[in-house]
Amino acid sequence: MTDALREPTFLILTALAREPLHGYGIITEVATLSQGRVGLRPGTLYGALDRLREDGLVAPDHEEIVDGRLRRYYRLTEDGASTLQEAAERLQSHAETATQRLHHRKPRLAGGMA
Repeated sequence: MTDALREPTFLILTALAREPLHGYGIITEVATLSQGRVGLRPGTLYGALDRLREDGLVAPDHEEIVDGRLRRYYRLTEDGASTLQEAAERLQSHAETATQRLHHRKPRLAGGMA
Protein backbone atom coordinates (compact mmCIF):
# COMPACT_ATOMS: atom_id res chain seq x y z
CA MET A 1 0.00 0.00 0.00
CA THR A 2 1.68 3.20 -1.16
CA ASP A 3 -1.20 5.64 -0.81
CA ALA A 4 -1.19 8.05 2.10
CA LEU A 5 -2.95 6.62 5.13
CA ARG A 6 -5.84 8.49 6.67
CA GLU A 7 -5.09 9.62 10.21
CA PRO A 8 -7.32 7.06 11.97
CA THR A 9 -5.76 4.23 9.95
CA PHE A 10 -2.25 5.52 10.68
CA LEU A 11 -3.09 5.65 14.39
CA ILE A 12 -4.62 2.15 14.44
CA LEU A 13 -1.47 0.71 12.85
CA THR A 14 0.67 2.73 15.27
CA ALA A 15 -1.35 1.41 18.21
CA LEU A 16 -0.60 -2.15 17.09
CA ALA A 17 3.09 -1.52 16.37
CA ARG A 18 4.27 -2.47 19.87
CA GLU A 19 2.01 -5.40 20.74
CA PRO A 20 -1.29 -7.09 19.87
CA LEU A 21 -4.35 -5.33 21.30
CA HIS A 22 -8.07 -6.02 21.54
CA GLY A 23 -10.67 -3.55 20.28
CA TYR A 24 -11.06 -1.47 23.43
CA GLY A 25 -7.28 -1.42 23.83
CA ILE A 26 -6.92 -0.04 20.29
CA ILE A 27 -9.59 2.61 20.92
CA THR A 28 -7.82 3.69 24.13
CA GLU A 29 -4.37 3.70 22.53
CA VAL A 30 -5.56 5.75 19.52
CA ALA A 31 -7.08 8.32 21.90
CA THR A 32 -3.78 8.48 23.81
CA LEU A 33 -1.63 8.72 20.67
CA SER A 34 -3.78 11.51 19.26
CA GLN A 35 -4.00 13.31 22.62
CA GLY A 36 -7.77 12.91 22.50
CA ARG A 37 -8.26 14.37 19.01
CA VAL A 38 -9.26 11.07 17.41
CA GLY A 39 -11.99 9.07 19.08
CA LEU A 40 -12.93 5.80 17.44
CA ARG A 41 -16.32 4.24 17.94
CA PRO A 42 -16.48 0.44 17.99
CA GLY A 43 -18.34 0.22 14.66
CA THR A 44 -15.79 2.48 12.99
CA LEU A 45 -12.87 0.54 14.48
CA TYR A 46 -14.15 -2.90 13.48
CA GLY A 47 -14.94 -1.68 9.96
CA ALA A 48 -11.39 -0.35 9.71
CA LEU A 49 -9.94 -3.58 11.12
CA ASP A 50 -11.91 -5.58 8.52
CA ARG A 51 -10.44 -3.42 5.72
CA LEU A 52 -6.95 -3.66 7.19
CA ARG A 53 -7.29 -7.45 7.41
CA GLU A 54 -8.40 -7.63 3.78
CA ASP A 55 -5.36 -5.51 2.83
CA GLY A 56 -3.07 -7.82 4.82
CA LEU A 57 -1.93 -5.07 7.21
CA VAL A 58 -3.34 -6.57 10.41
CA ALA A 59 -4.26 -10.12 11.42
CA PRO A 60 -6.08 -11.74 14.32
CA ASP A 61 -3.54 -12.77 16.95
CA HIS A 62 -5.45 -14.62 19.65
CA GLU A 63 -8.71 -14.64 21.61
CA GLU A 64 -9.53 -14.84 25.29
CA ILE A 65 -12.65 -14.81 27.43
CA VAL A 66 -12.77 -12.06 30.06
CA ASP A 67 -15.82 -11.78 32.32
CA GLY A 68 -17.73 -14.04 29.94
CA ARG A 69 -16.96 -11.84 26.91
CA LEU A 70 -14.75 -12.71 23.97
CA ARG A 71 -11.77 -10.46 23.34
CA ARG A 72 -10.11 -10.81 19.94
CA TYR A 73 -6.60 -9.43 19.72
CA TYR A 74 -5.12 -8.04 16.51
CA ARG A 75 -1.48 -7.71 15.50
CA LEU A 76 0.40 -5.77 12.88
CA THR A 77 1.63 -7.93 9.99
CA GLU A 78 4.98 -7.47 8.26
CA ASP A 79 3.18 -5.69 5.40
CA GLY A 80 1.44 -3.52 8.00
CA ALA A 81 4.76 -2.65 9.62
CA SER A 82 6.27 -1.75 6.23
CA THR A 83 3.25 0.38 5.34
CA LEU A 84 3.39 2.17 8.69
CA GLN A 85 7.15 2.76 8.33
CA GLU A 86 6.69 4.26 4.84
CA ALA A 87 3.86 6.49 6.05
CA ALA A 88 5.83 7.65 9.10
CA GLU A 89 8.86 8.51 6.96
CA ARG A 90 6.68 10.38 4.46
CA LEU A 91 4.98 12.38 7.23
CA GLN A 92 8.31 13.15 8.89
CA SER A 93 9.75 14.38 5.60
CA HIS A 94 6.72 16.62 5.00
CA ALA A 95 6.92 17.99 8.55
CA GLU A 96 10.63 18.77 8.16
CA THR A 97 9.99 20.58 4.87
CA ALA A 98 7.16 22.62 6.40
CA THR A 99 9.31 23.53 9.41
CA GLN A 100 12.22 24.61 7.21
CA ARG A 101 9.96 26.77 5.07
CA LEU A 102 8.41 28.40 8.11
CA HIS A 103 11.86 29.24 9.50
CA HIS A 104 12.93 30.75 6.17
CA ARG A 105 9.72 32.60 5.51
CA LYS A 106 10.04 35.93 3.75
CA PRO A 107 8.51 38.83 5.68
CA ARG A 108 5.41 40.37 4.19
CA LEU A 109 5.50 43.95 3.09
CA ALA A 110 3.31 46.34 5.05
CA GLY A 111 0.25 47.53 3.22
CA GLY A 112 -1.01 44.33 1.66
CA MET A 113 -0.18 42.68 -1.62
CA ALA A 114 3.20 43.06 -3.28
